[in-house]
Amino acid sequence: MEIDEQHNPALAKVAEMVGDAKFAMLTTKEKDGTLRSRPMATMQLDSEGNLWFFTSLSSPKIEEAQPDQQVNLSYARTDKYDYLSISGAAELVHDKEKMQTLWSPWLKPWFPKGLDDPDLALLKVSIIAVEYWDAPDSATARAYGLVKALVTGDTDALGEHRKLDVNEE
Repeated sequence: MEIDEQHNPALAKVAEMVGDAKFAMLTTKEKDGTLRSRPMATMQLDSEGNLWFFTSLSSPKIEEAQPDQQVNLSYARTDKYDYLSISGAAELVHDKEKMQTLWSPWLKPWFPKGLDDPDLALLKVSIIAVEYWDAPDSATARAYGLVKALVTGDTDALGEHRKLDVNEE
């Protein structure tokens, strides 16, 4: 996965967390309003705050993301108790050069025809808003934060929780 330096300073923490997690759960809305999630391998977070994924044109997520193009991406690092929720706008992209840049041989089981597959496309998600929970790195610091919160009610030592509107930062 490729993580570019972010032009928007608000996305620096997001870039770090996405780079650590690598896989997202992409949530779309079906026609009847039902929410549906599926795992996606993040291929890139570009410098403009766009996340890139490979997809099949025949996948139901393509139709589900089309009407209003609003999607959610959830990332989790359960070993560190770090969580990231990204609201974004999805766009289907047919750019052979970009696909070549992002292609990895480990994608072959899902796309056996490789870059020549007519069903292959890119899904670009432009980040609109973010919410994250970032716990302390060490188990000791997390335990201290929990004890402090239980005793004093002060949850600051449990980690950082922020909501970011990317367009306002």
